[in-house]
Amino acid sequence: MTSESQTARAGYHHGNLTEVLLEAAIALIEEKGVDALSVREVAKRSGVSPGAPFRHFSSKTALLTAVAEQAMGRLTAAVRAEMSKAGDADPIEALRAIGRGYLAWALSNPTHFQVISSRSLIDFHASPRLVEENEAIRIVMVDLIARAQREGRLRPGIVPADLVFSSRAFIYGVARMWIDGHFKEWHVERPAPEAMESALDLFIKMIDAKP
Repeated sequence: MTSESQTARAGYHHGNLTEVLLEAAIALIEEKGVDALSVREVAKRSGVSPGAPFRHFSSKTALLTAVAEQAMGRLTAAVRAEMSKAGDADPIEALRAIGRGYLAWALSNPTHFQVISSRSLIDFHASPRLVEENEAIRIVMVDLIARAQREGRLRPGIVPADLVFSSRAFIYGVARMWIDGHFKEWHVERPAPEAMESALDLFIKMIDAKP
């Protein structure tokens, strides 16, 4: 038995089989691609019996949905960390902080990003955690944008509902371009974190009424 399998078995005996399986799933996706992933292959990589994972995940979709839940937890933590640093005195800066958290999460978790982004891989709406945490971030954005408008911080003519959608589309698109390897063909010369931060700053400037 490999040391990797021994470590997995040790984790299993301590009641951490779910975490071990998720780690194995991520490793397999990174090595062979998501199409090669199977619950049985994850069991093999984890050093447990072929039937063991099925007590936790009934299918490949269920396994990937659990990976997506892990991804969402990490995204929520990253957003909260950036918002905590920014504070809530300025709604525009709080919006910028959400963007920074999202980009930091994508940069640190590209495989998780790919899994949670694909509705063909996961059952998003069957997961209360995914639905609730995603909605929680959306509601924070809605509240911040409404507050920014009340305080005269949004440029005139911006429709709040449109900005909520545009903000999400922008930050997702920046992360997606990096993960899909599009930066080179668009002649992005700077390191990815720097280029992404600059793009976020430009977006914020375009919506900010403050000189």
